[in-house]
Amino acid sequence: MIIVSGKLYVDPATRDTYLSGCTGVAEQARAAPGCLDFVLAADPIEPDRVNVFELWESDGELAAFRGAGPEPEQAAAIRDADVKRYRISAVEDA
Repeated sequence: MIIVSGKLYVDPATRDTYLSGCTGVAEQARAAPGCLDFVLAADPIEPDRVNVFELWESDGELAAFRGAGPEPEQAAAIRDADVKRYRISAVEDA
């Protein structure tokens, strides 16, 4: 299992527009084989931060979804990013 998690930074004045533009990507991801969860969300404290959380069954399914990466206008809006991939060996109820 793979978790992709982190944060993106965009212009605070356009964060809501950026997130609206990501709705289709989230819908596609959630419908993709192997995607267990996919969320891009406005951070409640930092006005320029977007929180990223993705849960995938495997590297292959994540890679198949990623393809060429984000759309050019989405990539251009990102001022900074800190997103990592985590490999999970076990899952337990909390």
